[in-house]
Amino acid sequence: MLPSIARIIDANFNRAREALRVMEDYARFVLDDPAGCESLKRFRHELAAILKRFPAEELLVARDTPGDVGTQITTAAERERDDAQSVCVAAAKRLPEALRTIEEYAKTVDTDLAAAVEALRYRSYSLEQQLLLRGERSGRFARVRLYVIVTASLCRKDWFDTAADVVASGAGCLQLREKDLESGELVQRARRLASFCREHGTIFIVNDRPDVAALSDADGVHIGQTDMSVADARRIVGPRRLIGKSTHTPEQLHAALAEGPDYVAVGPMFPSTTKPQDHVPGPPLLELAGHQTTMPVVAIGGITLGNVDQLRAAGGKCICVCSAVISDPDPRTAAERFLPAKQV
Repeated sequence: MLPSIARIIDANFNRAREALRVMEDYARFVLDDPAGCESLKRFRHELAAILKRFPAEELLVARDTPGDVGTQITTAAERERDDAQSVCVAAAKRLPEALRTIEEYAKTVDTDLAAAVEALRYRSYSLEQQLLLRGERSGRFARVRLYVIVTASLCRKDWFDTAADVVASGAGCLQLREKDLESGELVQRARRLASFCREHGTIFIVNDRPDVAALSDADGVHIGQTDMSVADARRIVGPRRLIGKSTHTPEQLHAALAEGPDYVAVGPMFPSTTKPQDHVPGPPLLELAGHQTTMPVVAIGGITLGNVDQLRAAGGKCICVCSAVISDPDPRTAAERFLPAKQV
């Protein structure tokens, strides 16, 4: 490798890593976005793996910071930032620029390496979208401790009155799950709930139907193992909305994490009458998820007041319930009982 090319590649690897650190700190400290932090950390590790394929000694030997004429060239705009978001935006723009430079000059060294950097560069655009467009929603979701699913057939009261009680309880997230409802009626209900939840600061998720989530302007969609992939759902709901995915086994959990959702649901935790399944992985799957990811993990299935403490002991921060709340004559009080004491 020519020393000049080694200097270019070394400088831009440093620039890319610095940009990623700036973005990660924004996700961590400004947005409180665990999904964004995890994506950025994974990206950094993949960039480091690519760097290892370059001759490290040649890059270090070629480095000449005191002799770099570019260090003396600055503009006033480079020294000014309006706020934390503008800092992140600037870093997000530097990242693909640095990767493009590495990619082009790597073509003179190893075309396979150049192709690997190119793939990473394309992913950097999606990373910027994730962080800047849905990072705030992701941070809000990370603070959710009670997630309630509303299905009209299981409600003791009117379905909308039940949903309103759930929101009034302080639950952080409401999901509309209607498997058998006609599309037109489903869209109408979703729009009504989306508007209501937005007014009260509650996250609203639509089950199974990314098209309905987009049409109703919901905060996100939840998909199951037999539904479309996270990537396909993303093409429908766009970059701003959250996507959650259900998992029932360690293998499904690992596969789901690789797809890059904004949160994963694990369960059933206990035998469920609402959604019976032959396999009940229980709290061990929740514990595994806590070790495998820093993104939000939602414990779901068969959860009652009698067993919820087992899940909290297993590291469960977000609990998802359905009939235990919506089938109660007083959904608001029932939901409040599931909230951690300090939130009631």
